[in-house]
Amino acid sequence: MTETAEQDHIDRWLEEIRDQLPRLDLRVEGIVDRVGGINRRIKRMLDETLDEHNLSSGEWHALGRLSRSPGGRRTAGDLAKKAELSSAAMTNRLDRLEEAGLVKRIPDEHDRRAVQIEITDSGRELYERTVDAQAAKEAIIAEALSVEQQDELNALLRRLMLAFERREAES
Repeated sequence: MTETAEQDHIDRWLEEIRDQLPRLDLRVEGIVDRVGGINRRIKRMLDETLDEHNLSSGEWHALGRLSRSPGGRRTAGDLAKKAELSSAAMTNRLDRLEEAGLVKRIPDEHDRRAVQIEITDSGRELYERTVDAQAAKEAIIAEALSVEQQDELNALLRRLMLAFERREAES
């Protein structure tokens, strides 16, 4: 099955199903299951990081969008659209962030009916701390590979991502 002496749980599972599903390409199945398993574990690590900083994933993403925006501002409608949320759901999220002192609402200077959401210094600092904490956790995982292997893996994953992007563009 694999050229390495050490087997992971996916190798063992593929061995179990080999005879039951003879038409299944186990090589492809191994790739897909490993990518999915790594994705779930990274997401779980991020959830732990956010829990440690008392943030939900949605709040963290809103802080990230604001921190990358010109002047640290966006409208609530823009944030809702990017997050694919209703305006009511985004309002609840922004209320929690404002209560925590991470964002503030300010009148839009071009439209009296609109409000701009601005990240505060505390919000920006918290966002950057969570990014740093998560990056440190991810670096520990990546250390399983040499720098050359990391480059090779990035190149291979890029090829897969480009294949998905081409397929999606054709749909």
